Amino acid sequence: MSAESDHSPASGVTPPRVALLIETSNGYARGLLRGVEEYIRNHRPWSVFLAEARRGDAPPDWMHDWDGDGIIARIENKKIAKVLSETKQYVVDLSSHRLLTNVPSITTDNEAIAQLAVTHFLGRGFQNFAFCGIDGYVWSQKRGKYFTMLLEEKGFACDHFQVSNFGNNESASDIDAIGQWLLTLPQPVAILACYDSRGQQVLDACHRVNLSVPEQVAVLGVDDDELLCSLSPPPLSSINPNARQSGWLAASLLDQMMSGTAVDPILHYTKPAGLTVRQSTDILAVDDIPLAKALRFIRENACQGISVDEVAAVAGIARRTMESRIKKLIGRSPHEEITRVQIRHAQLLLSTTNLPIQVISERCGFDNPEYFSVAFKRVIGKSPLLFRRGRDPSL
Repeated sequence: MSAESDHSPASGVTPPRVALLIETSNGYARGLLRGVEEYIRNHRPWSVFLAEARRGDAPPDWMHDWDGDGIIARIENKKIAKVLSETKQYVVDLSSHRLLTNVPSITTDNEAIAQLAVTHFLGRGFQNFAFCGIDGYVWSQKRGKYFTMLLEEKGFACDHFQVSNFGNNESASDIDAIGQWLLTLPQPVAILACYDSRGQQVLDACHRVNLSVPEQVAVLGVDDDELLCSLSPPPLSSINPNARQSGWLAASLLDQMMSGTAVDPILHYTKPAGLTVRQSTDILAVDDIPLAKALRFIRENACQGISVDEVAAVAGIARRTMESRIKKLIGRSPHEEITRVQIRHAQLLLSTTNLPIQVISERCGFDNPEYFSVAFKRVIGKSPLLFRRGRDPSL
């Protein structure tokens, strides 16, 4: 890539012309685009060309003679790398493949992602672990490697899904293969999926082979694609790899280059932003079968206004015995656990819908809105109305 550009965007007379070669079909890529957009909005304007692209596509025709100032791309095959290596524009890479070593690159910190997953699962008492990835992707391989390595350091083994289906990881045959693999694993088992789409496949496979989630199989994804995770049956817990930060950093580096500042062609790692717990891992690994039944009943029926007596009946043990054992296991009484599940669902409805407070109260199993508001404030520290006004993301 040439170090010179035929344009002078730093003069401020004409906005720099930047092409974004980033697909829009998944949550991670859209997060990258949001980060780029936020950088532009907070700095000088750019003239942006967003090309329609899919991961692994051949180089589009416009790349061969495009005369803009810079390109931000996910360089994931050698053909695109070759074209970009010959371009006169400045380039920043957003792929983990690192096919161009003479341009700055940004990728996820896969070791940090694996560490979040290990901490999450160990904190819930799991002792059996597995990784479901896709062999053809570098980022998937690294997440599986670090997940296994960190678990081995703690004295645990990690099974891996071995079937490679690179380029077509959404086929019915692949889901069937995952299902058969799941049946060979000791239970309960905690599974890290390489990304949310793979996690959704694991959930689908569990359903096909009649494995309960999260009681027998707990599933954690990566990308925290809110729509995809929420539509999964059950909702998928996921790690946020901080794609917005990666997009922002890519835009910042490109802006520096277009302004005449030298930027080292090194690889930058973006730390994950956190982990969102949803139903697919919201459980403790419990060997006590009556307690496992009780906790599952609470999780699935708390918003139906159930009583502690009903929970004890499902568990098949005396109420006082159940209360004592659950309190010892999770640090909360059955009544407190029912309320926790109700309030958690209320947070979701307050953050993602415009339903009236009274309707939310009813949907969460409370007898009246006044009691709901009191219970919500006691747990969250603010009223449902104030929580909604702030659109608090801490679900």
